[in-house]
Amino acid sequence: MAEFDVVIKDGTIIDGTKVPRYRADLGIKNGRVAKIGRLQASDAARVIDASGLIVAPGAIDLHTHYDAQIHWDPYCTIGSWHGITSVTLGNCGFGFAPLRAQDAERAMLALSRNEAIPLEPMQVSIKVDWETFPQYMDRLERLPLGVNISQLFPISPAVAYEMGGFDEAKKRLPSEKDMERILHHFHGAMQSGAAGWSTQRLISRGALQRDYDGTPMISDILPEDFYLTMARELGKSGGDGFIQITQSTVEADQSAFGTQGDIDFSAQMASESGCSVLFNAIVVNDRFPEVHQAQLQRIAEHNAEGRRVLGQGLTTRMPARLTLEDWNLFDDSEAWRNATVGTVEERKAKLSDPQMRKALQQDFDSPKSSDFLFGELPKFIARKVRHPGLKDQYEGLSISQIAERENKHPIDAMLDLSVADDLRTEWAGPVTAAKVENFKELMESPYVLPGVSDGGAHVKFITPSIYPTEVLAWMSRDAGLLSLEEAHFRLSGLMAWASCIKDRGTLREGNAADIMIYDLDKLNALPDEIVHDLPAGEWRRVQRAEGYRYIMVNGEPIFEDGNCTGATPGKLLRGGQAR
Repeated sequence: MAEFDVVIKDGTIIDGTKVPRYRADLGIKNGRVAKIGRLQASDAARVIDASGLIVAPGAIDLHTHYDAQIHWDPYCTIGSWHGITSVTLGNCGFGFAPLRAQDAERAMLALSRNEAIPLEPMQVSIKVDWETFPQYMDRLERLPLGVNISQLFPISPAVAYEMGGFDEAKKRLPSEKDMERILHHFHGAMQSGAAGWSTQRLISRGALQRDYDGTPMISDILPEDFYLTMARELGKSGGDGFIQITQSTVEADQSAFGTQGDIDFSAQMASESGCSVLFNAIVVNDRFPEVHQAQLQRIAEHNAEGRRVLGQGLTTRMPARLTLEDWNLFDDSEAWRNATVGTVEERKAKLSDPQMRKALQQDFDSPKSSDFLFGELPKFIARKVRHPGLKDQYEGLSISQIAERENKHPIDAMLDLSVADDLRTEWAGPVTAAKVENFKELMESPYVLPGVSDGGAHVKFITPSIYPTEVLAWMSRDAGLLSLEEAHFRLSGLMAWASCIKDRGTLREGNAADIMIYDLDKLNALPDEIVHDLPAGEWRRVQRAEGYRYIMVNGEPIFEDGNCTGATPGKLLRGGQAR
């Protein structure tokens, strides 16, 4: 019998701990790294030639919304195409457990807007045959998994479960009895292997992620005391988990991405829990560098005093793509939110209404926050016009060009075309974060986790799940912002530590063999494309990768040269490890 199931021969190993790279062979047995050194090919059932290639731990993605997609896509693509081998579900306080079957449709409706996950694929693919969180964990474990998954305890469905449903829970705050029952569910979740808990707390004009009807999410309206109690209870459970919070409590003249006060609250929860708090999000915007600079400084100050607050940084240079048929990321504006809620026909009517138009124009002309896209809106180009009678006339023109040509306000120029095109016009915006020096500041902070992939969410607009390739190919190889050793530490080793993952994240003997093998010179993210690969014939925007030779999960390849092997070796991580 062969000593190893697989031997990876003669690769350059970067192990995720920041130690210098070195050439060696790596032997895998029973899904784990069994030996690193000089090994014989004859000792293996399979040999992978890694000469000239990098052998590194698979990336760990702590901020995803694959809660729906995992039910039809075992590999959680786009992420796994780009070297991600473990993902965390249940972020921002959203998810499907605990959940009564009669509330399933309502939970899906919420996700259809706040995370822009198409509704029909969820309806046809998710059969709710669980109720409690432990039952849901068992359900996840029975799914075929191409990657490893961990699951946070999401606040919104938990509060809804105990307070009469998603709509009833918005009518009052939890009583003492309600809180006792919610905590009972939470402790049961931790005992079943939850990775911690998560929430979204957007209690300002900057609330970009709303419920399907435009109202705040349940988690948005809960008081600070609720969250501090949850933090203390996490500490009581042994502190074997983390807190993820997407927060913005900004005033009208501040950024919609979170303030120093928000970070202070995260630090308070870190003190109460004794655990890591992952703050979302540190977002580079070339027009407002002072925002991320202030956030980085405040996070550093708290860590200097021993409070584990880590910023999750958006580390991709992606342009926005939008159609008003689906778009929700103007929801921080009351006028835009009201105009874009409802069916396509209802939206068309509202977007054509003169009084509504006037409000939309006023909001554009006098933004009440940094409005990260409003400032760039005139530069948006009509990338695709579906109406055959309008295509030749408008496709390729920017909003400002249309406005100038037709002597219109920019909002009228955009909306007239969109309405005439049944809201299907695809508008392509510029990259709002392209300056290398801003990303350099992000990567110079030891407290920033790359990513915020939002994998599984906003699937028609953005593709941030490509971030491992951006970090490796652009930040490290091309821009020289960080060494490959540092890059892989950020992508895996630091991620594992921050989230209490115990048996993976670094290539050390005894750890799980979650591995990416790639050709650094050829590594790249490919251009975005539209694919109709969702259930019910729905489409999404994707970016594939080139240069990854093998993506391995628990010692078994799931992709070879970009081709899916069909293997499903992924595990449910309970309490940070496969049991």
